[in-house]
Amino acid sequence: MTQQYSALCKGCWQQMHVPIPLRGGFSLPFRAFGIRPSNMNPNICTICEMMFARMMKARTVTIDATILFADLRGYTKLSQSMPAADVAGLLDDFYDRCAAAIWEHDGLLNKTIGDAVMAIFNFPIKRSDHSRQAVLAARQMQKNIADQRARFGDTPDAAGDELGIGIGIHTGEVSFGEFGHSHRDLTAIGTVVNMAARAQSAARPGEILVTQEVHDRAQAELQGSTATDYTLKGFDQPVALYAA
Repeated sequence: MTQQYSALCKGCWQQMHVPIPLRGGFSLPFRAFGIRPSNMNPNICTICEMMFARMMKARTVTIDATILFADLRGYTKLSQSMPAADVAGLLDDFYDRCAAAIWEHDGLLNKTIGDAVMAIFNFPIKRSDHSRQAVLAARQMQKNIADQRARFGDTPDAAGDELGIGIGIHTGEVSFGEFGHSHRDLTAIGTVVNMAARAQSAARPGEILVTQEVHDRAQAELQGSTATDYTLKGFDQPVALYAA
């Protein structure tokens, strides 16, 4: 998968109107000082990862963001019948395909957690339509994973499991910044994150489930989608989720 990347850091330009070169000869002096493309999104730089303590004078900020969780289903069963090298290759391919979709829509690939990924949309690259971008990224993930499924076979096993991804998306206010002392982690926390994770756990392979809040913000992409009530772990009342 070939993707065009920005020559300048989108985050620094949006947040501070400072042109930080990411590629080409002009980027070499910056790299000497450790300023290079971020692993979370190659269209932003490592300054964006440090701006909380150094630029904002705070370790955390409250932001409006959309959170996406995607989990690779059928991986555990499949890995039992594959050589270790093939299992590693399967995960690498999964991460790459998810990353490509997330970066194309200006999100951060914030975490890889075993056979799952967490993405954040609307920081540091601001998008007024960040919920829509998350939905589009999720659909692109499902499209990208189709090729991977073809490589390893899409026949369900005896338990009915097949290789695919379940995706959950929620949007709202989150705390974003550096958490922890002995090990600092740049991430988002809060009820919005928890809800997105629970929505993902309810999604079947090949399914995208979004909350009412995402539906309201991305109606143009979700026309015709109807809500179904789900009982989600940690939430007292049923939660309405829409298939995207």
